[in-house]
This record gives sequence, structure tokens and C-alpha cells, in this order.
Amino acid sequence: MKVQSRTPSESLTEMSQLVMPNDTNPYHNLMGGRLMYMMDIAAAICAQRHANNIVVTASVDNVSFRHPIKLGNVVTIKAKLTRAFKTSMEVRIEAWDENYCAGEVIKSNEAFFTFVALGEDGRPVPVPELVPETSEEKQLYDTAMTRRELRLILAEKMRPENATGLKSIFFPEMG
Repeated sequence: MKVQSRTPSESLTEMSQLVMPNDTNPYHNLMGGRLMYMMDIAAAICAQRHANNIVVTASVDNVSFRHPIKLGNVVTIKAKLTRAFKTSMEVRIEAWDENYCAGEVIKSNEAFFTFVALGEDGRPVPVPELVPETSEEKQLYDTAMTRRELRLILAEKMRPENATGLKSIFFPEMG
């Protein structure tokens, strides 16, 4: 059965939450683990919408905490699919900090999450193809294979010399 293709906008997910005292550390900043939890939930919803199946988190790329999110501010998580492979999907996450009293909105974090779609038997199942529409979506789609290869190399599931998109980094004489 051929799986129908979908666009990134069809699975776009946005969640907002007020940062409360139980979400913060002693400096009244949102705890990193709490933020990663919110990012994982938004990314999973996005991937499930695309796959029309239950998904599990396979990997999370580097998450850098660039800007603290303060107590009382609103954190907004935006999740958008960047590429679908055979059974896995890459989701880009952006976390935004909104201080509505000061009228400021600042990007706090960004990361890529990878999910695998599972069927009722718990085994990976094919996911719909992703068809990017905007120039940004096309650029993220085009660079997703390189990010995927890097993840596989770091997880020791791929040898660097087998990575077509990364050969110029690992083997400059071949590029």
C-alpha cells in the first residue's frame, strides 16, 4: 500500500505554557529537563500527525540553552517536520520565550528530534513522504540527510566513509 505524501504545514504543532514556580530552578529559570520534556511532547505530536501512527523518540540532537526562560514568562514550542525517511522522521523544534509584560519574544532553543513510527505490533512502519513547500522547508529537507548521517555515525550505526553527505567533512581529499 502506497503511503500518501504530506506537507510540513499539515503536522505543524505549536504549544504554549506559562512558566510556573514548580517548573523552575533556584534562579527562577525554567529547568532544562522540563523544557526538553515540552519539546519532546510537541515533536511527538507533530510526528504522529504526519505518520498517522504512534511514534517513539529515536534521537535528540544537541540542545543548547542559549537564553533562560524566566518564571512567569510564556514558553512556546514550535515543531515542524523537516524530512521523512522510510520509517523515521526528523522534526525541528524551536522554543520561544515571551515576556509579555516587556513585549519581548526571544528564541531560546532549537533542536532536531528523530522519531520512528510504530505499527500495532510495535515494529517500524513506513511513513508518508514529506513534500516541502517554502524555500526554508526545502533547505531543511535538503540538509536533513547530512544531519541523519551524522547522527548514525555518532551512534556507531554508520561508518564515516559510507556517509555520502559527510564525505567532504570526514574525507576532504574525496570531496
